[in-house]
Amino acid sequence: MSDLQTPLSRVKGLGSARQGVGHWWHQRTTSLLMLPLVFLLALWVASLPELDHASFVGWVGSPLISVCLILLIGAMFYHAQLGLQIVIEDYVSSHWLRTASIVGVSFLCLVFAVIGVISVLRIALGV
Repeated sequence: MSDLQTPLSRVKGLGSARQGVGHWWHQRTTSLLMLPLVFLLALWVASLPELDHASFVGWVGSPLISVCLILLIGAMFYHAQLGLQIVIEDYVSSHWLRTASIVGVSFLCLVFAVIGVISVLRIALGV
């Protein structure tokens, strides 16, 4: 009684895809990465003497701030993509719709991450 698979599922090869633990770790790692980044960036924004456009652009132009923002953008959109993928896998029953939704969410998260990184780099480089 050590094998819990039915004979039919053994023949079809159904079972764990062996990706769940890695997915879980990636989600936890990105959340742990975002915690100090959000906290530090919030403290740095709160410590700005003036919150006008020029001082904010100068603040984002700092190399340390730019790197932190780029890391936060990357971690945030990857974390969002992982979380949305789990929701789609759990609640969308149609295979083709589930696949199309996961591809669409992954593409949109990538596009928004690239837009965010390019925006930070344009501000940092003064372009």
